[in-house]
Amino acid sequence: MGQKLLIVDDEKGIVDMLRSYFEGWYEVMTAYSGREALAKAVLQPDLILLDINMPEMDGLTVCQRIREHVGCPILFLTARVESSDKIIGFQAGADDYIVKPFDLDELAARVAAHLRREKRRQENGNIRFFGELVIDYSGRSVSVDNQEIPLSRKEFNIVELLSLNAGQVFDRERIYERVWGIDGDGNSDTVMEHIRKIRAKLAGRTMHSYIDTVWGCGYKWNG
Repeated sequence: MGQKLLIVDDEKGIVDMLRSYFEGWYEVMTAYSGREALAKAVLQPDLILLDINMPEMDGLTVCQRIREHVGCPILFLTARVESSDKIIGFQAGADDYIVKPFDLDELAARVAAHLRREKRRQENGNIRFFGELVIDYSGRSVSVDNQEIPLSRKEFNIVELLSLNAGQVFDRERIYERVWGIDGDGNSDTVMEHIRKIRAKLAGRTMHSYIDTVWGCGYKWNG
């Protein structure tokens, strides 16, 4: 076994069914509320199956809180089927969206696929290619055609945050907290200025726009 699954749902029957199904392949942890899920997340699961509709603290809130500390795949389990609900879920940091009732074998296949993808990401981990752009996370460098693009420490930290979570939308406040920390002495307007500088530097080497503005929401990496 070795890989750890965290199953979160306030319906005990669903948790018991999933635990029984998966425990032959993985080490299974369970939680029956959002607060219990936050406590179990510190145990660094490799994947989280997370129900949205829970009392007190729903799955969207749990996902947002977990995303501040763990990078593992998060798969929502929910009865919600509207496209708008799915968009909200992905913006909260989810990696997949599985509608109840679901087929257990299909769920298992998705879990395995996400775990394989995460393993490849970790193995390949320190360098990523985005078209002509190359990011070396260990060396903290960004280059195009073997020519390094000079970025300040904070500029690289923003590129790192967005590119490691490609497609996920981050608002200015969240970027500021992740890059400057909660004790930073500026404000989220600083993020706008840094992103403007990053875009200008990238535009000098490539025609592709790697940082998209999602109006009213924030920014996302367009790799």
